[in-house]
Amino acid sequence: MLSDQLLTGLPSESLPLPSQLRFPDGAHFRVEIPSVEGPRVLAATIKEASKRGVTVNRVSQGSGAMLLSEAELREMSKIGADAGLEVSLFIGPREEWGINAMSRGVEGAALAGSVRGMRQLRYAVEDVLRAVECGIRGILVADLGLLQVLSNAQKAGQIPADVVWKASVMKAPSNPATLALLAQIGAHTVNLPTDLSLAELAEMRAVSVIPIDLYVEAPDALGGVVRGEQVADLVTVAAPLYTKFGLRNSRALYPSGGHIEADAIAIAIEKVRRAEISLEWLKRSGAPLIQSGAGAQGLGVPKP
Repeated sequence: MLSDQLLTGLPSESLPLPSQLRFPDGAHFRVEIPSVEGPRVLAATIKEASKRGVTVNRVSQGSGAMLLSEAELREMSKIGADAGLEVSLFIGPREEWGINAMSRGVEGAALAGSVRGMRQLRYAVEDVLRAVECGIRGILVADLGLLQVLSNAQKAGQIPADVVWKASVMKAPSNPATLALLAQIGAHTVNLPTDLSLAELAEMRAVSVIPIDLYVEAPDALGGVVRGEQVADLVTVAAPLYTKFGLRNSRALYPSGGHIEADAIAIAIEKVRRAEISLEWLKRSGAPLIQSGAGAQGLGVPKP
């Protein structure tokens, strides 16, 4: 950067060693837009990305596949397949949507993404099967036992081999041992805490080869971190990295629906703009970092 010339005589930054790992296509990073809550929000996201020249590799959704009709699931599958991007849907049944009062308490919030009892576990598995039948190939999981059940079913050929299991930020590992455990029980990509330092990211990368998901900008409920200007450093240390663009100072969307669809669209559009700005910072850094293109190997692109 040109700013380096103005800092002569001051200590240089100590950046952790660059990651030597890459996505299967040789790329360092991919772009993800989270909270894309339905087909119209997805269509608006893709339209805005095209307008701004931003390649979106993955979108994710937080309300749960169970809150989308089969027609909407199939529409999202078709839109995602046409664009060559992964559509990753959260599993709908989980404690925060159920009768479980503790998960909505301040000290019980860690339970929110878990599934309660065999009845909810059965519905969670059925939610995955329903989404997969409609063409979805990306699933967001926030329960460790459920992740292992789904991974075992996939190994047994009961779920298509191309389905991608994405560990939710609601189960984000804060240390390398927990990241290694998530990979061991079947996660294909893992969300990390939004506020990790570069050194902590390097520690995480040292224990696993699977892609890392990291909010470059996080919503307020996840800490409100805003560091899009640092994307080159983040990718350098943590590649292969899904750079996620949340949005600070925006309304909560879950569970979503037609009553707040206009807000969901506006928020998604602004996230694409944030991604564009961050990519400008990456270019300004001069770092030779490569982004995956549409339909890249390893993406859970839908199969309508």
